[in-house]
Amino acid sequence: MPTKTTVTLETVSADDGEVRLDRWLKRHYPQLTQGQIQKLLRTKQIKVDGKKAEANQRVSEGCIIRVPPLPDHGSPMINAKERRDNVFVSDADAKFVQSLVIYKDKDVIVLNKPAGLAVQGGTGQTKHLDGMLSALRFEKEENPRLVHRLDKDTSGVLVLGRTPSATAFLADAFKSRDAKKIYWALVYGNPDIKEGKISAKLLKCSGEFGGELMRVDEKNGQSAITLYRVEDEAYKKASWLELMPLTGRTHQLRAHCLVMGHPIIGDGKYKIDGKNADYLKYGNKLHLHARALKMPLPNGKMLEVYAPLCDEMKDSFDFFGFDYKNAKNPFKKFPIVE
Repeated sequence: MPTKTTVTLETVSADDGEVRLDRWLKRHYPQLTQGQIQKLLRTKQIKVDGKKAEANQRVSEGCIIRVPPLPDHGSPMINAKERRDNVFVSDADAKFVQSLVIYKDKDVIVLNKPAGLAVQGGTGQTKHLDGMLSALRFEKEENPRLVHRLDKDTSGVLVLGRTPSATAFLADAFKSRDAKKIYWALVYGNPDIKEGKISAKLLKCSGEFGGELMRVDEKNGQSAITLYRVEDEAYKKASWLELMPLTGRTHQLRAHCLVMGHPIIGDGKYKIDGKNADYLKYGNKLHLHARALKMPLPNGKMLEVYAPLCDEMKDSFDFFGFDYKNAKNPFKKFPIVE
């Protein structure tokens, strides 16, 4: 493989914003692993403004970063950027992913991701959103960047940053809980308590058939908190829940609904044996939808956006007679967000 053979001095641009050094490196040199970055920093091959640097050190516009010879992909920034941005997208895929846009400004794009579309590639994933981002450049010269994730089988609101600085700002909003999300779920049965909080620590482990699985572990797990309220019920069969996660653990809502004893309809991983929804046309599909998002924007304004239900969940809501079309502002139902 070709190798970068010279030391270069790279200047952090205004578009990069203020960001951790290791994230800046991964952004511009995606071929580097975290372990390689740590080794280069530990051996003082990467420096900031001529001084020894740490992975969590924040760099900003004007900082000079010494980049040593690196394995793979020739010269650094332009080739790394071209590899990330210049991925071929067919006309059909471009039209499809552009149809998902429900909000756009100079800093942010919000998509209504359909269920079944993976956000990023993985084992067996030949088609994913990350591979179609070049179709969402519009007037920009580079791809938007993912700010957060949704499970493949979860539909709804997904946020992209259109510049490095906007992406960093939005990512910080998610981490600091300034970004509030509300999900809609259809679950089996009717919870006895119609509104409350689920607090159950979750620990990641291996699933029975591979993949990740979260289980409750109050001793070793990470804090996980979800607010919920029952919006409507179909007698004994199912309930429509509004869910607000206050933490962002993997599969948190799915695991917490199981903790309640009311797993999400169509969830093949977090389920109770014997429960099924064969009477629904799409009863084997996960009925979880990221309905609403409220968060600050880089321009100082507040974004509040809603994602319409996907066709599969519409069909199930209609079956139960749930009036989703006239649903009121969910944020006003959770005082913690006001």
